Amino acid sequence: MLYGKWRPRGFDEVVGQEHIVTTLRNALATGQVAHAYLFSGPRGTGKTTTARIVARALNCIDLHQGEPCNRCGPCQAILKGAALDLIEMDAASNRGIDDIRELREKIAFAPSDLQRKVYLLDEVHMLTDGAFNALLKTLEEPPPHAFFILATTELHKVPATIISRCQRYDFHRVPNSAMVERLRFISEQEGFSVPGEGLLAIAIQARGGMRDAITLLEQVVARYRAAPSTEDVLAALGMVHDDRSEALALALVQEDLASALALARQVAEDGVDIARFTRETIDILRDTLLQVLGADRPESPRHDAAARVAPAAREHGINPARLAAGISELARADFRLDPTNPVPLEIACATMVLGTGVLAASAPVPAAVPAAPAHSTGAVAAGLQRPMVRGLQWQRLRSRERSGG
Repeated sequence: MLYGKWRPRGFDEVVGQEHIVTTLRNALATGQVAHAYLFSGPRGTGKTTTARIVARALNCIDLHQGEPCNRCGPCQAILKGAALDLIEMDAASNRGIDDIRELREKIAFAPSDLQRKVYLLDEVHMLTDGAFNALLKTLEEPPPHAFFILATTELHKVPATIISRCQRYDFHRVPNSAMVERLRFISEQEGFSVPGEGLLAIAIQARGGMRDAITLLEQVVARYRAAPSTEDVLAALGMVHDDRSEALALALVQEDLASALALARQVAEDGVDIARFTRETIDILRDTLLQVLGADRPESPRHDAAARVAPAAREHGINPARLAAGISELARADFRLDPTNPVPLEIACATMVLGTGVLAASAPVPAAVPAAPAHSTGAVAAGLQRPMVRGLQWQRLRSRERSGG
């Protein structure tokens, strides 16, 4: 796997997290290291990788300005996964209080092959309440040789008492430009020839996750060999590259509802994935909105299509607010129940062109229910009570007959 082969071995190779890398490197260089760290952020942004680099730096014999040498015995042991004192624990499958108690019992023992013990708890938000409570005291007063690194993708599920005992670092999604540079470096080292637009498409599809981007690159190369074209990359990623998405965007800004509905029906009849086609149209309209607003050129392979749609939007007087509302309508189209049905897309197109006010005005208004008289509540209550009273009297008569009275 390429993402394992090209996993960063030092802080200088971590992509898009300069604010974290600089702080950790300085802390390690000056010896001002905390006993507990909390790394939070989306998947694939470098939390576990950074934790392993910190573990090597804490045990490196030849540490240079906070960077591990990756040549000494401890560094090599951690890189090979043979270090006994780097304990990686998956909190999703070891989430109970007994697991944490076992950890607390072993933490007091001195390290066996490293200078310091490092506990890496991944997906720590999966621990139970009892397990979190058992971990509190250990986090607050750990042994001098023990360090904790907690990693999570859902920080809001981690108790505040745990967060307050850790130094917290929030990992951000990796910018597209940084991912493209890293992908280009990996491609050059591996002998791949991928065009820049193809690398950008991979970065956009990865949504800020460097690991996902490398996996997608490997998937593209596995299908189209070492020199895929931009069209090959888009096809491998399953990204719709249909000129009709630009035609639909143009029809919507020109308020040509008939053409928009015809295009939606045609796409459905051709068997195209309507959800992906709709997202493609949304991307074009989004870039169109940015151009209408005069914003900077977006990082998108759909910029050329948006450049052709934007003049039509200005010509027809589509203001940014209406364009944004139309994008919102398209984004709300739900294809989960029937992915081949174009009706959600047609409704979104009609709402964008006609406006919600027109559709609401054409909807039938339910008939008003006449208000009940003020005394009706008491009358109804009395009517309900009379059968109950008669029922009680009948029960009393029957009991008297049975008793002979």
